[in-house]
Amino acid sequence: MQERILIVDDEPGILHALHRLIRHGLTTPGGERYLVDECSNGAEALEQARRHVYALAISDYRMPEMNGVDFLTGLKALQPDCQRMIVSGYADMDALVRGLNDAGIVRFIGKPWVDLDLMCAVRQVLQMRELVLENQRLADVVRVQHGRLSAQEAELRRLELLEPGITQVQWADDGSFILEDPGEVRL
Repeated sequence: MQERILIVDDEPGILHALHRLIRHGLTTPGGERYLVDECSNGAEALEQARRHVYALAISDYRMPEMNGVDFLTGLKALQPDCQRMIVSGYADMDALVRGLNDAGIVRFIGKPWVDLDLMCAVRQVLQMRELVLENQRLADVVRVQHGRLSAQEAELRRLELLEPGITQVQWADDGSFILEDPGEVRL
């Protein structure tokens, strides 16, 4: 499965610049290019996050309707293992503190950014994510070995990391289970 990065900004020029920079300047540990998804607002980005798993989300702070901290806080609830960054020209200390505490952002990069600095920060954040996920996997192996976690529970955790929500089953009133097409729009 190819890894994804989500970029959220209400300015199309910023979206395209970040997309181009990341798409052409970054590869996964396996040597593949990341898939980069662009969204112009937080609500659209949360919908994308319900359909795809992201390694990293980069968001502007100031956007109409939903600011970056609110979006990243919602994303954290959906995908706790997705790393979160803010790239913004607006540096409000209260907003940054809220971003750290509520959304769990790991980096703040100011606009305009220096390409090399941004890419170094993105690489560090993605490497940190890989270490955290590997530590979780190894801790589960130890828990299984010590009988504190069953092999089945460890596998469910692994699957949930790959596809959040995959281990959740929705039941209909008649006892059947409900399958939803991730591309299907709910009304």
